[in-house]
Amino acid sequence: MAQTMSTTELAEKIINYEETTILDVRNTEEFDDWKIEGGNVEIINEPYFNLLDGVESIGDKLDKDKEIIVVCAKGGSSEMIADLLEEAGFTNVYSLEGGMKAWSEHLEPVKIADLKDGGELYQFVRLGKGCLSYFVESNGEAAVIDPARMIDVYIRFAEEKGVQIKHVLDTHLHADHISGGRKLAEETAGSYYLPPKDATEVTFNYQPLQEGNDIMVGNTQVSVQPVYSPGHTIGSTSFIIDDAYLLTGDILFVKSIGRPDLAGFAEDWVGDLRETLYSRYKDLSKELIALPAHYTFAEELGKGGQVSARLGDLYEKNTGLQVENENDFRKMVTENLPPQPNDYQAIRETNMGKINPEHEKQKEMETGPNRCAVEG
Repeated sequence: MAQTMSTTELAEKIINYEETTILDVRNTEEFDDWKIEGGNVEIINEPYFNLLDGVESIGDKLDKDKEIIVVCAKGGSSEMIADLLEEAGFTNVYSLEGGMKAWSEHLEPVKIADLKDGGELYQFVRLGKGCLSYFVESNGEAAVIDPARMIDVYIRFAEEKGVQIKHVLDTHLHADHISGGRKLAEETAGSYYLPPKDATEVTFNYQPLQEGNDIMVGNTQVSVQPVYSPGHTIGSTSFIIDDAYLLTGDILFVKSIGRPDLAGFAEDWVGDLRETLYSRYKDLSKELIALPAHYTFAEELGKGGQVSARLGDLYEKNTGLQVENENDFRKMVTENLPPQPNDYQAIRETNMGKINPEHEKQKEMETGPNRCAVEG
């Protein structure tokens, strides 16, 4: 029997840029839509049904002495193909436990910084989905920002750190993944915050995020300051932490900018997006470190797993911030929208509390890449 590899072990390889060879045995259409990327990854796609009679057809594509990680949708087909590779003389073969379904749910905590008054800031990287969430802790208290639905990860992390989650915040009403915000707040007896302009249809109580109202984490040591920054949604709100870190939500990414169309208002919201990017953000300190809620391209993932950039550098290098003419900007945004995220309308309704799909259905709804960015 071939060995198995956990998503945690694979994540460590990718964020540390270890040489990683992956054989993805899903069908080509699924592979082309969504695959494992990042770090120093070499990936080959060969549908498993082409290999059932033998793996000779890919023998010249793989090094028999190299570690090979076989990946499928749920982990069953990859085990079968890994066994066939071993029988064919491959000596270091693993099957990824749980396949792409498990990979989609893995969260990898990456330390961003020690904060100036003794706290810490962490980024949780969802490598299989490109989602980023944040954990701020200070003096026994914590805030979680843009949490994924796998809330047990944040609860365990808080226990390890010996802190209590007091605040849970979403920068906006998400459309590409199911937020764990409300459930996490319920489980920890914390307060759940949403921008009120994004919450006009929600079915639950929440605390409104309003510009100028700081949220204190710990003994006044960490200030999370909401900054109203519409464009991706009408209520999108950014946070400045410790006067040094700008959490941009889905407004600004390292190599792209947010899309304004997921609620059906692209033509209306593109002006808000431009105002935020070309005026509100531009007035902020260029020394702020921008920390987005997603990444789209593998090269945005730095060594060690961190996704970040100095705001001033983004204004020099991010092509979405280089279009001075407003009409050209509108054209660039509205003509470069990628396909809608899978089940995005059902995801929005779930995040509003209008529907409550079963756990397995929620997993299925989130399958696939995030598509929150304008394509360059």
